[in-house]
Amino acid sequence: MGSAERRQREAAETRQRILDAARDLFVRDGYEATSMRAIADRIEYTPTAIYHHFQNKEALLNELCQQDFRALAAAFQRIGRVEDPVERLERIGAAYVDFALDHPMHYQLMFMTPRPGPDHPKGIEKGDPSEDAYAFLLGTVREAMEQGRFREELTDAEEVAQVLWGMCHGLVSLRIAKAHDPWVEFRDMRETATHGRQALLRGLLR
Repeated sequence: MGSAERRQREAAETRQRILDAARDLFVRDGYEATSMRAIADRIEYTPTAIYHHFQNKEALLNELCQQDFRALAAAFQRIGRVEDPVERLERIGAAYVDFALDHPMHYQLMFMTPRPGPDHPKGIEKGDPSEDAYAFLLGTVREAMEQGRFREELTDAEEVAQVLWGMCHGLVSLRIAKAHDPWVEFRDMRETATHGRQALLRGLLR
């Protein structure tokens, strides 16, 4: 490896360290309460070094959200083109729960941490299912509706998509937030979520 390649690799590693530290602090302390100095202190860098990689805190947050939302969309893309849209919905739900449980800090920043500005970062194309996970879900719901798979009174694809999303989000966010609560004997979350999705879909389908 040449010196130029080594420098590029080291710069990329430093940039990722900054992002990982920022994600942890944004989730723990909140976006507004986290300063660039606090992020620098977390990884034993100077604030000047961080500004070399990110213009400001907003740019850092946007980069984080781009990474995390694209990672979720990629998890949906790995489902592949399942022919049956109802089966695809089941697998979307499973992929969503897996992502949340495998990457809880990412999930908390994406869906459980208040932050300024729009919820989706710049650079993510709204409505593009290859980048926009909600668009992937919504498109699958619309396809199932076009095939007449849902109950006749369910005509709003956005509403159905949000019901399905909300069920998965409710379970995983409860588990992430209350994982160590001694008052609750949590069951295996993946199994619980599977039972929840299947029961919900049975209620939605004709």
